[in-house]
Amino acid sequence: MEIVTLCLVLLLAVVVSGMISRLLPSALPRPLVQIGLGIAIGSIAHVRVTLDPELFFLLFVPPLLFLDGWRIPKDELFKDRGAVLGLALGLVFLTVLGMGWFIHWMIPAMPYAVAFALAAVVSPTDPIAVSAIAAKVPIPRRMMHILEGESLLNDASGLVCLRFAIAAALTGTFSLGEAALTFAWMALAGVAIGVGCTWGITAAKGWFARRFGDDSGSNILVSLLIPFAAYLAAEHVHASGVLAAAAAGLSMTFTTAWASVMAATRIRRRAVWDMLQFTLNGVIFVLLGEQMPEVFAAARDTVVSTGHDSPWWLGVYVAAIVGGLALLRFAWVWVSLRFTLFRTRRRDGTHVSPPRRIVAAMSVAGARGAITLAGVLTLPLAMNDGSPFPARDLAIFLASGVILASLVIASVALPLLLRGLDLPPEHGTEAERDRARRIGAQAAIAALEKEQHRMSENSEDADHYVEIAARLMDGYRDRIDSLSDDTKTKRQDEWEGTERIMRLAAIRAERKAIFDLAQTREINMDTASRLGRELDLLDARLSTAR
Repeated sequence: MEIVTLCLVLLLAVVVSGMISRLLPSALPRPLVQIGLGIAIGSIAHVRVTLDPELFFLLFVPPLLFLDGWRIPKDELFKDRGAVLGLALGLVFLTVLGMGWFIHWMIPAMPYAVAFALAAVVSPTDPIAVSAIAAKVPIPRRMMHILEGESLLNDASGLVCLRFAIAAALTGTFSLGEAALTFAWMALAGVAIGVGCTWGITAAKGWFARRFGDDSGSNILVSLLIPFAAYLAAEHVHASGVLAAAAAGLSMTFTTAWASVMAATRIRRRAVWDMLQFTLNGVIFVLLGEQMPEVFAAARDTVVSTGHDSPWWLGVYVAAIVGGLALLRFAWVWVSLRFTLFRTRRRDGTHVSPPRRIVAAMSVAGARGAITLAGVLTLPLAMNDGSPFPARDLAIFLASGVILASLVIASVALPLLLRGLDLPPEHGTEAERDRARRIGAQAAIAALEKEQHRMSENSEDADHYVEIAARLMDGYRDRIDSLSDDTKTKRQDEWEGTERIMRLAAIRAERKAIFDLAQTREINMDTASRLGRELDLLDARLSTAR
């Protein structure tokens, strides 16, 4: 009962955090609110959660990485692969090496292996936290794509580096050649297992559905189990479960393209994953806050071994680590953008230098979040001989401080840097989208004509079918005409926006009227719910068409 009650308290805290973040007038990111609630739970309610590192990692990391890989725009990721790989791989390895040496130099009581482990967990960035911060300030689409791609890949690379650092701390040995071979096996086998799990499970589920029927519930449940299957299968053969989960998510996009899944199932599945993402991220930050009082006390005791009596040195350590991370990221972002997005030459042969505000915005956007916390909490509780893992509480506190500091800095600086900021455009993206819509509309017209002839053949009401098909085809022809007009004016955009607002108002009024009828018992609730779902789909489509 205590475990169940504790889980319910954590979930309630996540719900309350969402309500509080909406009530606050400032753009305070939800993760900071969740951390504050966790601190209140740990300090006032005296709730203590004992976390098993391996269980914590298994429950939280695979689904989050899987969802990131599933939803990231694949074409945009490929187009900006140079910038993404530079940030996700080069910056991570530079951060692990540079910050690992710096942390050990600054805190001699923290062994090299633990310092490198701490550097590894603070290297991944969190685009979810950045999205929450930039909610009131539109972030350039291309920048968000780069940040999402960086986060997906640097989560995997950072956590793999963490694995090596923990192994070195437990065994006391490290071989560069052996580590390189092990990394190659973990990476290649992890990716192969992740892709294989997704394709195999999806194909088997599709085969069964075609022969014996299917239902939404089982499809959604299968999608929830895939990341755990990929993770556990990879870990069983000593490959990277982290890379397996991320690769499974990346390949999920391609398997769902040919898998016969009903539209209603896709809508419900997306809603379930949205809820799961919100819950897991929220619980992680609440747990971070809940652990803070106890971790602070233990970290303060660890600082004494460094020769400093004042707990304020903890703040100095956090500030120094945040400053080092910022300098490394700023320098690497400048170099990466210099040779990717801004690699064009002027007429005099010199290269175009990235604007400082873009470099600053990309640097500030590197906020740390859930993956950093999940990684640092997986540090072992004890060494192989049973002795306590050295400086574990101090590492957790410093990682928590980096998360808090990066969120606060990003929440203050990012909205200011993003105003009026624009990146070089993604050439051809809008044209490709319009071309796909035109071809889709033409295919729809052809299908309507074929279906019209089939249904009207040998029918006494042939004119009725012709009338319905003509009305539908007119709508698709209007869409084709609108997409073919390359001279759309700003005035036309304004009229379209006005029409969308009016249609939304009408749909919401219609929905309210239907449920008012259900409340007064003039229609039954089942009918109102069915009609309400149809109007919800229209509302959602119009709300996202901006």
